[in-house]
Amino acid sequence: MYLKTLNLRQFRNYQDQKVEFTAAKTILVGNNAQGKSNLLEAVELLATLRSHRMSRDRDLVQEGEAIAQIDATLERQTGVSDLTLTLRRNGRRSVALNGESIRRQMDFLGVLNAVQFSSLDLELVRGGPEGRRNWLDTLLIQLEPVYAHILQQYNHVLRQRNAFLKKTQDSALDTEQSELAVWDAQLATTGTRVIRRRDRAIQRLAPIATTWHGSISGSTEVLQIKYVPNIPLEDNQPEEVQQAFLAKIQQRAVAEMHQGTTLVGPHRDEIELTINQTPARQYGSQGQQRTLVLALKLAELQLIEEVVKEPPLLLLDDVLAELDLSRQNQLLDAIQDRFQTLITTTHLGSFDSQWLKSSQILLVKAGELTIKN
Repeated sequence: MYLKTLNLRQFRNYQDQKVEFTAAKTILVGNNAQGKSNLLEAVELLATLRSHRMSRDRDLVQEGEAIAQIDATLERQTGVSDLTLTLRRNGRRSVALNGESIRRQMDFLGVLNAVQFSSLDLELVRGGPEGRRNWLDTLLIQLEPVYAHILQQYNHVLRQRNAFLKKTQDSALDTEQSELAVWDAQLATTGTRVIRRRDRAIQRLAPIATTWHGSISGSTEVLQIKYVPNIPLEDNQPEEVQQAFLAKIQQRAVAEMHQGTTLVGPHRDEIELTINQTPARQYGSQGQQRTLVLALKLAELQLIEEVVKEPPLLLLDDVLAELDLSRQNQLLDAIQDRFQTLITTTHLGSFDSQWLKSSQILLVKAGELTIKN
């Protein structure tokens, strides 16, 4: 998988910038707030249709403009693809593949695969469960693009059910109970699909991450990753999960009516990260937490490569500055030329001469790129 070109128009602080990638590794160097991360964000959007920095499309469109466009040419074993994502300040985004407009966005997913690793990812260990759920969901979208549709369905039902609970808060009319039962059934059906896929993904990812973690930490620590769904999961069979889901809704019915919100479902799941059987949030020093996140990211790369049968792109956003020398070396050694890698940095001091010699180096200043000679 090789990204050949990227063209950004009216995206963030880029007016009209075309990049041709001429090496397996591209280093984007420049001061802060010049647009280095914006370029990586554009690639991430093509891969997942999500940005981990921004939730609204209007924030991605240049000030004073109505639309922004990201175009890319990607080479894979199956051939060359042209990807286009159009973002609108006041409207729906649209996607096109090889010049043909695509109605279902999930058909656009899976063409380009990428793993993003930024300094924000260190919050995966330290932050709340929502960040870990988002991380897992973004990975799942790449492993099986239909998951984007499944998650969308669940969130739609969840919003509708919450609106209904809010409207009928503290009342218990029979007509309302029967309408709520309809929402319960839909929540259990869509939620079960989310839970089962999340469970399967963690089952596959956990042993890979544990192996990477052992090699980075010199086998002094053991990492365990455990999916802890909000619904008791004895058996990953759809009927069993659905029954457990409905039973738990019954248990929490009074509390839900009182609080006017849905308390049961995968929007409340947790992914537990433990080092030597102690929660990494409480136990881990900063260095240990960084080792853990590095292991997760290397595991993501490996798992996507195993599933899609091609190495994904790796986007490293200002992450080397956060790692000490030995972890930097572990990461750079793991990459070699196996993954096409885009790296942002404020200075080139972290790279040895071999790396610099084999990399394309682009200077980024105020949304414009120049090749460093």
